[in-house]
Amino acid sequence: MTPMSKPSKGSSLDGQPAFAGTQFLTVAEVASLMRVSKMTVYRLVHGGELPAVRVGRSFRVHTKAVHDYLETSYFDAG
Repeated sequence: MTPMSKPSKGSSLDGQPAFAGTQFLTVAEVASLMRVSKMTVYRLVHGGELPAVRVGRSFRVHTKAVHDYLETSYFDAG
């Protein structure tokens, strides 16, 4: 019987990196996708409305976070 080892930091239970296959967008890409300015995206990130990961001096936003934000911000005028 072999002892079970804990996954190392940054890896999932199956041994793959935790963020393997994960798509992140730059602030400029998010702004282009949402058709807003980069400053608007920075305001959303700093205000906590749009979760982001800090990489050095820049931010990266997970595509799912953008999708979730847009889904919850949908306005039905009808």
